[in-house]
Amino acid sequence: MADKSTNNIELKVLVDKESNKVIFIEPENDFVDVLFSFMTIPMGTIIRLARKHSDPVVIGCMNNLYASVENIDEQKFWIDICKDMLLHPCNAADHHCNLLKLKLDDAEPRRYFMCWYTSSCKFLSYDRNTSSPCHGGVMDREKSLRLDPSQVGNVFVKGEIRFTVTDDLQVIPPIASTNYVFTKLDVMDVDATEELTINIGTVEMLNLLMTSLVSKTPLTETLLKPKQEPKLSSSKIINQAIHIESQMFGDPMDGDEEGKISVKLVVSKSKKMVCYAEAGEDFVSLLFSFLTLPLGFILKNMKDGSLRGCISHLYKTIRDLDGQYMISNHHNEMILDPKLVPGFCYKNSLLGIEETSYYLVNNMLTTDRSLISTEPSQLKVIGKKDDSALGFLKGPAMFVVTDNLVVRPISRILELHILKDLNVPVTDIEDQIVHVGKKEALHLLLSSFLCDSVLTNTFVADLREPKQEQ
Repeated sequence: MADKSTNNIELKVLVDKESNKVIFIEPENDFVDVLFSFMTIPMGTIIRLARKHSDPVVIGCMNNLYASVENIDEQKFWIDICKDMLLHPCNAADHHCNLLKLKLDDAEPRRYFMCWYTSSCKFLSYDRNTSSPCHGGVMDREKSLRLDPSQVGNVFVKGEIRFTVTDDLQVIPPIASTNYVFTKLDVMDVDATEELTINIGTVEMLNLLMTSLVSKTPLTETLLKPKQEPKLSSSKIINQAIHIESQMFGDPMDGDEEGKISVKLVVSKSKKMVCYAEAGEDFVSLLFSFLTLPLGFILKNMKDGSLRGCISHLYKTIRDLDGQYMISNHHNEMILDPKLVPGFCYKNSLLGIEETSYYLVNNMLTTDRSLISTEPSQLKVIGKKDDSALGFLKGPAMFVVTDNLVVRPISRILELHILKDLNVPVTDIEDQIVHVGKKEALHLLLSSFLCDSVLTNTFVADLREPKQEQ
């Protein structure tokens, strides 16, 4: 079953023979490292990898955002590289993920360059021969990234710890008592269980990631019952795990409008739904930026809401491990509070995610401040994308954004087609102006991950009470 073209990982699997379900697995740390690395993968990468399946997983409206980026002319982007940044977003922890036994992302590892005056240079580039702002020469001296000295044979988890991983991806530490584990997992009759040894490769690990987004039993689905992936786009999950209070029609404005994005919604009065929005490049850049965000950042903001899949269980149990099993606090933060690669954030971004910082110590690059005994000097990353850019798109520009986040350049003919498809007469629509700040931006992000009516979910009051999965 495993992918023979890559390294394989051997798993000890305890199975309930009657139901043919995985009770738990006892993996080596190389499996746990890959499992934890799920949190560092940008959504755009997950969508791109999901397309390799015969029946691609549909993750809320993220697939529509990805396709919209593909279909928009490069000329509408700030520079041509912006489109590729969204379709192939970089993982800020890629230097660690490249050490994994099973590497899910097929992207080329990033390289780092400085000028030859490294003792005084404060600039870093991913591109060879970039002009150095400090000395005028070219930045063609390649630098390697320093990792924690204790990171020998491990990536995120330290030592030779033997975790127990349940079918719904709860990670149980070895300090838990045997009685607790067996009782928790309802293992009462040893004769009803069977131990299997299963080898998995990159294909199975990628399938586990995708299945964890849509299933409560991803290990069983991946190891014992491979089948077509269900789609994460059912109306049953609308509003789940969304606990952010946001602006609603008729509400007074929350705070100053300065720095917020103004959007015109076209609403069906009878159906109480958003048909589409007319928005500028600032709002569309916000939506497109969702593709650059690591999965862990989304789950961090999702709190403890109920999902159709069990990926939130994985995040919660990693958080509850309290870092004691991780190589360092820095490694723990990479998983639970993942950051963006410098250059992927933009001025006035509303989501509050930080960029990774790079430091030079003993002529070596590092992202871990704990390895530096003195006050670190942060390097400024320079590239083709200007830090002053207000987003990924040129302005001024106007776009039509449907409720399920299909984005296209503004067109009255297109708007009529949308109304026709929704069976909404022109006499039934009205315009509403809303202002998007940080709360609304986070609500849009979580809605885009969970449901197929993002604008309605975020802005129309009647549909915004969280509903738990039955």
